Amino acid sequence: MTVDLLLGLQWGDEGKGKIVDVLTSKYDIIARFQGGPNAGHTLEFDGIKHVLRTIPSGIFHKKSINIIGNGVVMDPVVFQKEIEGLEKFNLDIKSKLLISRKAHLILPTHRLLDAASEASKGKAKIGSTLKGIGPTYMDKTGRNGIRVGDIELADFEERYRSLADKHQSMIDFYDVDLQYNLKELEEEFFAAIKALKELTFIDSEAYLNKAMKDGKSILAEGAQGSLLDIDFGTYPFVTSSTTTAAGACTGLGIAPNKVKEAFGIFKAYTTRVGSGPFPTELFDETGATMAKVGNEFGAVTGRARRCGWLDLVALKYAVQVNGVTQLYMMKGDVLSGFDTLKVCTAYKYNSEKIDHLPYNIEPENVTPVYVEKKGWSADLTGMTSYDELPAEFKEYVEFIEAELEIPIKVISVGPDRTQTITK
Repeated sequence: MTVDLLLGLQWGDEGKGKIVDVLTSKYDIIARFQGGPNAGHTLEFDGIKHVLRTIPSGIFHKKSINIIGNGVVMDPVVFQKEIEGLEKFNLDIKSKLLISRKAHLILPTHRLLDAASEASKGKAKIGSTLKGIGPTYMDKTGRNGIRVGDIELADFEERYRSLADKHQSMIDFYDVDLQYNLKELEEEFFAAIKALKELTFIDSEAYLNKAMKDGKSILAEGAQGSLLDIDFGTYPFVTSSTTTAAGACTGLGIAPNKVKEAFGIFKAYTTRVGSGPFPTELFDETGATMAKVGNEFGAVTGRARRCGWLDLVALKYAVQVNGVTQLYMMKGDVLSGFDTLKVCTAYKYNSEKIDHLPYNIEPENVTPVYVEKKGWSADLTGMTSYDELPAEFKEYVEFIEAELEIPIKVISVGPDRTQTITK
C-alpha cells in the first residue's frame, strides 16, 4: 500500500498534469483531491496537447482508476464538454473514472454570483477566474451546498431551485450590470446533469480505504499551487480550497499516517496569474522573453502569466508546509539563452534581511535579495540524461537542492512526456 502526493509549490501552473501522466504507470489509482475547473492540467504526447480541468491526469492510461474526490467542486456543464473531448480517444470512462458523491456541484448561479461579486469590487478585484468556484466553496462551508450524491435523490430539483433562488437574491443585492439568461443556463445545466448520471458515483473515502487495505498504490493529485492555499497562500489573493498536503487528507478521506512521499513540483523560474503580490516579478524584456519562450498563458483561462526569477524564500516555505520529500523541476529549458540568472535567496523586509516568508509580501514591504548564477546557451529540449545537461544548468540545479535541502529527482526539459529526465 502506497499513498503519495503530487503538489504544486508556487502559484500554480507548475506542470502537475504532465508529471502525473509520467508517474501514472506506477500507480493503481490517481485521485484528484481539491479545486475546480479553473485548474487546467496540460498533457502533451504523440504530438497532441490535452487540457484536463476536472478529470485526473491519469485518464489516458488504460490500467489506472481515476477518482474525483470529495474535496473537488464540479461544474457539470464544463465536465460534460471535457468528457465529450475525450470521446475520440475511445477511453473506458464508465469504469475508469469514478466520482465521489460528496463532491460539490457548481450551479449556473454560482458562476453568476462570482461575476457579480468580482464586478462589485472594482479596483480591489482578487483576480477570480469567474468559474463559480469561490461561491461553491462558500456554500459548502456554509452548509448550503448541493453535492453529486444529491443528483440521485428524488427531490434534487427542489434542492436546486431553493439554492438558485437564494443566489438570485444575492446577485440582485450586488446591484451591478450583469447580463444573463438564467433559463438558458439552467437548460444547459440539467442536460449536463442527465449526462453526469450515466457515470459511476462512489463513496470515495470507503473506496480508497479499501483500496489501501487491498495493497493498491494511490497518487493524490492536487490543483493550483501551495502559494494559493486558503490558509497558507498570499491571502486574499488565493483560491478557495486547501492546495497543500493537508488537502489530500480532507479531500479524499485519507489519514495523514498513510502518506509516504510528497512530490513537490516547481518551475525553474516563477509565474503567477491574476492579482496578488509577486516579489520577483519582472517587468522588462527578460520577463517578456520568459513568457514568450515558456508559452505562459493559462491552459483554461488563456490569461497571460506574470513571470519572474525563482523565489527560494517562497519555495522553501512551500516545501516546509507540505513536508516535501522529492522535488521535480519543470521548464528548465525556458531559461536557455540567458547570460545571467538571478535567484532570490532572501527578502529585505522593513529594512531587515530575512529568509522566511513574512505575513505580508506586498511590494512596499518586501524587496528580493538576489544571487547571480551563470546561464547556459544550449538547447535542453533534446537531451535525455542528466549527464548531457550543461555544467551551468547542473550547477543551478545543485544550488537549489543545497538551499532547499531536498533532492531534485526529475527535470522536465519540454512539454512532451518523453522530455523528462530522471536524475
